[in-house]
Amino acid sequence: MIRRSIDERFFKAPDALPKKTHTLWDTCKLAFRSLGIVYGDLGTSPLYVYPSISCAETPDEDDYLGILSLIFWTLTLIGIMKYTFIVLYADDHGEGGTFAMYSLLCQHTDVGTQSRKLSQFSAQAEHQLTHFHYAWEEKKPSRVKTWLENHKHAQELLLLVVMLGTCMFIGDGVLTPAISVLSAIGGIKTEFPSISQTVIIWVSAIILIVLFCVQSYGTDKVAFLFSPVMALWLLTTPMVGIYNIHQFYPSVFKAFSPYYIYRLFQKNGKEGWQFLGGVVLSITGSEAMFADLGHFNRLSIQMAFSMAVYPAVILTYAGQTAYLINNPEDYLEGFFKMIPRPVFWPMLAISTLAAIVASQGLITATFSIVKQSMALDFFPPVKVVHTSEDSEGQIYSPEVNWGLMVLCCAVIFGFQSGADIGNAFGFAVVCVMIITTCLTTIIMLVIWETHWLLVALFFTVLILVEGCYLSAVLAKIPQGGWLPLTLSVLFTLVMISWNYGRQKKFDYEIKNKLSKKALGKVLAGIGDMRVPGVCFFYTDLFHGVPPIVNHYVRNVRTLHQVLIFTTIRHIPVKTVLPAERFLVGRIGYKGVYRCVARYGYLDLLSSETTYFLDQVTQCLTDHIGSALDISDNPDNTEEEDERMQEIEMIKEARVAGAVYVLGRSEFKVDNSTSYIDSLFAGMLYPFLNSICRSPVSSMHIPPASFLEVGMYYDLL
Repeated sequence: MIRRSIDERFFKAPDALPKKTHTLWDTCKLAFRSLGIVYGDLGTSPLYVYPSISCAETPDEDDYLGILSLIFWTLTLIGIMKYTFIVLYADDHGEGGTFAMYSLLCQHTDVGTQSRKLSQFSAQAEHQLTHFHYAWEEKKPSRVKTWLENHKHAQELLLLVVMLGTCMFIGDGVLTPAISVLSAIGGIKTEFPSISQTVIIWVSAIILIVLFCVQSYGTDKVAFLFSPVMALWLLTTPMVGIYNIHQFYPSVFKAFSPYYIYRLFQKNGKEGWQFLGGVVLSITGSEAMFADLGHFNRLSIQMAFSMAVYPAVILTYAGQTAYLINNPEDYLEGFFKMIPRPVFWPMLAISTLAAIVASQGLITATFSIVKQSMALDFFPPVKVVHTSEDSEGQIYSPEVNWGLMVLCCAVIFGFQSGADIGNAFGFAVVCVMIITTCLTTIIMLVIWETHWLLVALFFTVLILVEGCYLSAVLAKIPQGGWLPLTLSVLFTLVMISWNYGRQKKFDYEIKNKLSKKALGKVLAGIGDMRVPGVCFFYTDLFHGVPPIVNHYVRNVRTLHQVLIFTTIRHIPVKTVLPAERFLVGRIGYKGVYRCVARYGYLDLLSSETTYFLDQVTQCLTDHIGSALDISDNPDNTEEEDERMQEIEMIKEARVAGAVYVLGRSEFKVDNSTSYIDSLFAGMLYPFLNSICRSPVSSMHIPPASFLEVGMYYDLL
């Protein structure tokens, strides 16, 4: 039975959310599929790392050994130690990414806008969600948690950091396809130097357009096509690397000693520090390991990276370095130059296909990140399509997809070379890595309760490494780093404006909601002349009657036979159990009810026209009928008759049909309004609200039964 009553005081504990188990064979298949979705960027980084390293003079043997040592330890510390063995465990019920980490903190602390909205709701009802677990009920809160909950400015800074991290990641989704495809196609100039860069740019743009056109087929189908390509790339490039190691510099593995990093900086000084701006690209795509977690599972991600991607990439870089030590002048085309001539064309074809695959990880992850942001009320509604019946995390968003395509093509035509895009790419990568490190540190202290010495070791080592990379890429802001910074600021402005406007609307409704007594006066004013049918009034409120009702009655002068004040509640969990989807209750007047419909950020509102109406009315009749079953006074036939009449009234109203009423808020702005309110709530939020998806489509409301009522809200 899909119901819970809002006014229940005790619940039978529901069954735990069933966890999907995977056999070893299933995990191996997922690991293989992840190659084509997650690891394209990491796997193809040898295409553009060396060309992106800024050198005043041609590097010598010591320089190349030092660079290889930097690459090896960067992949080991950040790829293996940080992401594979630590960050992947900071998931929110199988979902990764910066907003998943933030929602995880919201669930375990009284932090964030969504957490403040939760406090308005019936606490005992919300706590019954089996998979919405509050750890503070069982453990003594840590000092960090207490401090975070008591400092509003710290919470605002945390939210700003999360939004910046999310927007930087979206910036990665724009730059990764551009640099990967452009670098691969550019390899043809190794054999045919006469080919103009304009041809390379147009071919790259066409390939990207085709790539974005196939996204609608879903993750499974794309992985079916892309994973074999990536597996072939990870098999052939290490073979080429081993050939070059044997042919040119068999002792290249001595570079794995950190001593060569010391020699690099000792010899080159400031120029050695500038090398970091190109070396950081060797770890691009690592954030996709975490953000794409919901499409696979933790073990498959770990297996694929540690057993396939990591050793393959290390061998490729080692072979590339061995070749360049003997041919130092070729570092701008080091990858394609090291390929033996008999296999050049097959490897060029494989590298081109692999570069296309490399774009996939960030595109897929961007879909997931935007979906999480939207469900948590930080992003305007966009269309989200679930492309798999078996995996909830596999989604596709047309608006996001075409927006990324336009931006990627603009980047290609604007920068025109992979090396120039690399300047922009490094800045976004490092910023996302640092933000992830900071969020993981907070989770370790607040949720995992890790010993502070281990937390200090984790934070100190990684912040020093990533901080050094950040200092290097900051110098590249004028050369291209401004692009991801600009994109992140614009997307962050969108998030702040949307969340600010939504919060102001919520605050106004809380302050001006109708009491039970005021609702009684409204009902008495219209008398018994009620329109047949059901009327759903959508509201963000969990208690009280939204002010739009009084405005509606004042203008329409009547109400429907059955009124249901409905709240669509997107809570920061993966999914809500079907038995806990709807909470219903009586407000105190005949024909007036409340319903809270709860959805996780991977749940999809049903697209069936009558599904919502049928389920809610069924829940109401079940709730009223259960009150008859547990009545302590079976002889009270008058109360039983009233209940039965109420049930019949709901059934009749259901047959008559339903109307869905949404309020469209407009904020009043005058001379007394603050500058911040005027900017965000008075200008940016209304603009975003006017161009975003209509509630008719995003909430799957039947268009013929939809009614929008406009109302001015005073800014508080």
